[in-house]
Amino acid sequence: MNTQVTPDQIAFYQENGYIVLENFLTPDDLERWRWATDESVAQRLASVNPELVNQGSSEAYFAMVFTQCLKLADSHPGMHEIMHDPALGRVAGTLAGVDGIRIWHDQALIKPPYGNPTGWHLDNPYWSFSSRSSISIWVALDDATLSNGCLYYLPGTHKTARYETVDIGKKLGGLFDVYPEWRAIEPVATPCKAGSVVFHNGLTAHGAGANMTNKPRRAMTCAYMPDGSTFNGTKNILPTEYFESLTVGDLLNDDKMNPLIWRA
Repeated sequence: MNTQVTPDQIAFYQENGYIVLENFLTPDDLERWRWATDESVAQRLASVNPELVNQGSSEAYFAMVFTQCLKLADSHPGMHEIMHDPALGRVAGTLAGVDGIRIWHDQALIKPPYGNPTGWHLDNPYWSFSSRSSISIWVALDDATLSNGCLYYLPGTHKTARYETVDIGKKLGGLFDVYPEWRAIEPVATPCKAGSVVFHNGLTAHGAGANMTNKPRRAMTCAYMPDGSTFNGTKNILPTEYFESLTVGDLLNDDKMNPLIWRA
């Protein structure tokens, strides 16, 4: 992996809340990520775990936005090795400006042929911690293009976002009912070649276009939590027993649940 980031790239990320890093994966890396993603997704879909897959009703609108499979590193050794690489945590932590990175959860996001657009949303308000330094990596396993559903961002929205978002549903612009002031911001498309990645802040507004092609658009992602984050009362992906043991303000430092993959 090409994991070096420059001061200019860090400054761009901090200002805009996202950055594309071209050719992040080597060709060999890309093939390994594709293999691990394809195999772990196939296993997860066969297991029919409704809490970790969004395909309970294949005809539902959200099921056709993308096939979403969460926490694949928990069940697939190859994905576990990929996601626990400290080099990923170092890049995420360096861009975010924090001194420790924990995995919140990984997820495959595969937009099917002729798949629905992904409505504008923020990530961090869904999660069980609130942080202006939360960050995600989005890895293009296929070329992400204007035709097949590349990501779009509203630059700088991480600076003014509140911890409010909307569900990803049929109303593409529902987020602007919550943040009408953002309607004036020009969206930026981020097409990128397979093996390139996008990092974005958990409070940066983003969405994706429809897949107008007859082939899937595969992406593998991971959401990161800055070390030292605390519980905000939201369940999200936390197992029920663990969730019920927490009180708002508790440190989320369970190394099995949210492994620390990098510390400065």
